[in-house]
Amino acid sequence: MFDVFGSVKGLLKLDSVNIDNNIFRLHYKATVIVLIAFSLVVTSRQYIGDPIDCIVEGVPGNVMDTYCWIHSTFTIPNRMASEVVGKHVPHPGVRPQEDGDTIRYHKYYQWVCFVLFFQALLFYIPRYLWKTWEAGKMKMLVLDLNCPIIAEDTKNERKKLLVDYFATNLHNHNFYAIRFFICEVLNFINVIGQIYFVDFFLGGEFTTYGRDVISMTEMEPEDRIDPMAKVFPKVTKCTFHKFGPSGTTTRIDGLCVLPLNIVNEKIYVFLWFWFILLAVVTGLALLYRLAVVLGSQARMYLLRAQARLAPRSEVELVARKCQIGDWFVLLLLGKNIDPLVYKELICDLARRFEGKEPV
Repeated sequence: MFDVFGSVKGLLKLDSVNIDNNIFRLHYKATVIVLIAFSLVVTSRQYIGDPIDCIVEGVPGNVMDTYCWIHSTFTIPNRMASEVVGKHVPHPGVRPQEDGDTIRYHKYYQWVCFVLFFQALLFYIPRYLWKTWEAGKMKMLVLDLNCPIIAEDTKNERKKLLVDYFATNLHNHNFYAIRFFICEVLNFINVIGQIYFVDFFLGGEFTTYGRDVISMTEMEPEDRIDPMAKVFPKVTKCTFHKFGPSGTTTRIDGLCVLPLNIVNEKIYVFLWFWFILLAVVTGLALLYRLAVVLGSQARMYLLRAQARLAPRSEVELVARKCQIGDWFVLLLLGKNIDPLVYKELICDLARRFEGKEPV
């Protein structure tokens, strides 16, 4: 197990400088780790065994397995609940085909590991963009002030550099903040797009998948139609054509067991709930961001909460002087430097803005 997840542990390390927020990290850290871990589990034969095993007479087992894995298998969905398993049909959705039967082909299973990995890459794109645009600016501004033990002279010198920087570049940080807000919007667009992408990948079954699973648990056992068995059947049919002894084409039907679907169904139930939760949380975060962008009073309250050790009047003075970009940079600094140093920085900035020190 540790061998399988060893490649994921590098994603768990925390950055020395914080340049985003917890909602952002849910996308590029938590979700990426989950998707890559699922991709590794799906490809790990030691837990699942062979992804497909087919039972058929007249065709070597390994040939039938390879053929059905490549060309897909199928079930008959309208026979899922109408017939008694073990009496009329061997397994749900598996029976001889009749006129009027709908056939559902299951072509997704060989692509699941690649799709999960591709989704992980998509979730990382906004983070990659923000890191590229941010270009280490916050790390340069922190100047080792995130260390609680620092020489007094060094601290005062670096704090003065920060005050001078803000005095010189006041109102020049708006584009920096806008780029971050764009990445937050991209996170929301991505998670909504991923829900519909998976829905397309699973043949239109994903958008209601989690809700159907919950509904099934509330039904009487004899009336239940397992949505997981419908989307991820464990036993399917596969048709193989070959030449018979007389040279005519012979059709051979085989039963295929898909042990991989035991894992796939659990993965996609989890992903349904996770994506819905992530979309809701990210949507609320965007509403919060809109309120912050439009409301200077909201920015003042947030800066006061971040600089709680500084006098209220000085925090409010700094907030009034700052535009959205300046406020955003100050808030990020508050997350990265020692609270006592941050308090002194706010007080020094207030004195500089009041004109008690030349700007």
